[in-house]
Amino acid sequence: MFGTLMLIVVPSVLFRLLGAFGVGRFATWRVSVLHGLAVMLVFTASAHFVPSALGPMPGHHDLVAMVPPFVPFPRLAVYATGVLELLGAAGLVREATRPAAGLGLAALFVLMLPANIHAAVEHISSNGQPATPLWFRIPEQALFIGVALWACVPTRAAASHRSGGVPAQTSFHDGLRAGGSDAA
Repeated sequence: MFGTLMLIVVPSVLFRLLGAFGVGRFATWRVSVLHGLAVMLVFTASAHFVPSALGPMPGHHDLVAMVPPFVPFPRLAVYATGVLELLGAAGLVREATRPAAGLGLAALFVLMLPANIHAAVEHISSNGQPATPLWFRIPEQALFIGVALWACVPTRAAASHRSGGVPAQTSFHDGLRAGGSDAA
């Protein structure tokens, strides 16, 4: 039940530790967690393409079983969502594509929620393990949606770049603290 959650938490903490040891890329929790989400997505996406019972994670047939009956072409849907997860993971790693990837992943997580609910309600096992209960699955999915949306929040560097490096607004007191004068 906690496996997927650990696939984001453990890499996020490890990335942040790298940041604490001077790896500039992981200087913030935000970037570390977004990279952790990317790691999780690589693992979960791989399950879309491998046979079931190949390892500790579910496989293609397990995921097809989770697809609600109203979704046409369930095997194709599983392959397509796997590809989208991989593209989203790649997008999260690059700062330039991070906001678009985050928005796309949030939408994907919302679209995949019915499959997660269906699996929980119908008690569909995954790789021989009992279905994840709904009380855990929905908050977990909400967390993934929230983290994906966090990728859409502009950073100070991005905001400064969009404004040409000029601060959006400064107050009279900011100018005085910066050494400016009040003379016109």
